Amino acid sequence: MADNMVLEKLDRIEQALRSMGQVAVMLSGGVDSAFMLHVAVNTLGSENALALTGKSSSLAREEIEQAIRTAEAVAVEHVVLETDELSNPHYRKNAPDRCYHCKARLYELAKQYLRECGKRHTLVSGTNADDLGDWRPGIKAEEEYGVRCPAAEVGLSKSQIRALLQEWGLSIFDRPSSPCLASRIAYGEEITSEKLRRIEEAERFLREQGFDELRVRHHGPIARIEVPVNRIPELVMSPMRARIDAHLHRLGFAYVTLDLRGFRSGSLNEIMGKDEAG
Repeated sequence: MADNMVLEKLDRIEQALRSMGQVAVMLSGGVDSAFMLHVAVNTLGSENALALTGKSSSLAREEIEQAIRTAEAVAVEHVVLETDELSNPHYRKNAPDRCYHCKARLYELAKQYLRECGKRHTLVSGTNADDLGDWRPGIKAEEEYGVRCPAAEVGLSKSQIRALLQEWGLSIFDRPSSPCLASRIAYGEEITSEKLRRIEEAERFLREQGFDELRVRHHGPIARIEVPVNRIPELVMSPMRARIDAHLHRLGFAYVTLDLRGFRSGSLNEIMGKDEAG
């Protein structure tokens, strides 16, 4: 049972949603936006909620499929918008503000869709309190486009979101976080559809081998694999090691390496000072 502090935060989120009246939740395949959609539907009813998903080369197909399942589960209207951020040279050059250009394009298209359909829904994202302490250029786009972030506004954390979803009996509660595929490509290395597909296929293969929490980081010809530290011995044992090495070479990586520090979100930010990033 969620403690009083978490329940109070949830109540404040529901109050905020009621004040908006109608909302369009930016639905990815992840935990946070799924939580926000469930709360929106439970608070306002499916007739006053809408799910919007951006589809592009940067989003793994599995994430799109999960977003579709999430919207279907709450019987809410779901619209998939083709974002095509690879057409934007500022996005392709992959500077540390890459995420801003992606989110700005998504929110621009979302606003355009709502205008064209005559809908007065407020855009809502699943951004949570933990995101505010990380390097997240996309939050600037949320501010510029007036996207509300109820979970972050009341200080609800990722772990608290997972706990609520588990209490509600929703299987997505323990789904590993999986940001866009472009976040695996080292800053300054151009983003291409070929690289994104290579990363997607590499991570899918590793999941098929039983590694659920992982990243395959793209450093030019090098694939840097991150798995939890306690699972590193499994990955380096033959024949697993040889199987992974052979498959990633077939995908186009010249070298396959293992990060001995293990899995951690945002590891590409470790060599970047925030001041340097803008």
